[in-house]
Amino acid sequence: MFGMMRSPAESYAKVGVEAAVESSDPHRLILMLFDGAITAVSLARIHMKSGDIAQKGMATSKAIDLIANGLLASLDMSAGGDLAERLAALYEYMTQRLLFANLKNNVAALDEVGELLASLREAWAEIAPGKQQAAA
Repeated sequence: MFGMMRSPAESYAKVGVEAAVESSDPHRLILMLFDGAITAVSLARIHMKSGDIAQKGMATSKAIDLIANGLLASLDMSAGGDLAERLAALYEYMTQRLLFANLKNNVAALDEVGELLASLREAWAEIAPGKQQAAA
């Protein structure tokens, strides 16, 4: 009638994420998208290996959503030039690989996307505002 009740831990985690989003700068929000997508891909891998099809599908869908509606949607195509175009193509490639992984139960495709996300996250973290000033 009123929807599913969340466990106290789920409610606490949701509030924590919402508070982090509200208080974060744009650079940190992108890091959060990367972290969420990496976590979702890892969960999809665990569920794929355990044979939990429903959970695998949900985790894969979450990863696709974070990449397509988070990372890809956040690109500024007019200001980003060639880099934004290449990132857009890479994000689209990752979503296709995740769809393939989900349909074919292909762990290698999940691992590939996880590695790409981790590399991009690391590069994004390196260009954090203030990081260059702290290094100088």
